Amino acid sequence: MDARMNLIASPLSGAFMKHINSAGKALTGSTLPPATQELVKLRASQINGCGFCTDMHSKDAAAGESATRLNLVAAWRETTVFTEAERAALELTEQGTRIADAAGGVTDEAWEEAARHYDEAQLAALVGLIALINAYNRVNVIVRQPAGDYQPGMFG
Repeated sequence: MDARMNLIASPLSGAFMKHINSAGKALTGSTLPPATQELVKLRASQINGCGFCTDMHSKDAAAGESATRLNLVAAWRETTVFTEAERAALELTEQGTRIADAAGGVTDEAWEEAARHYDEAQLAALVGLIALINAYNRVNVIVRQPAGDYQPGMFG
């Protein structure tokens, strides 16, 4: 399977990808724990059906995560392997990813629970990360970016 277009080769999409990659670097350097960042990216990618991003973030997270935790991200509510802070981040991720499915958007309860565990800078990183991974997911789903060949570190 080949992608519908090469996102890097096209001058316009290449410039666009460069800018969203820069946004990603700003978020990666935040104080939001790296493990939480990977869980958020993996969960949003699963919800959006983005095979490329699910492949990437499950492999990137594998460096610091147990197979049990990675395998249970999609069923996090029924598990005991995630911290309360991670659970709050995953809830915010799900609600922020599924905003079209919920008339009220993100609930006050989900926001308040996340705010109990994360400071303002971390919340800003979490919100930005949820928005960013959803953008990546949509780009990759639209162009049918194939999954399976990602190797950690291959993009820098």
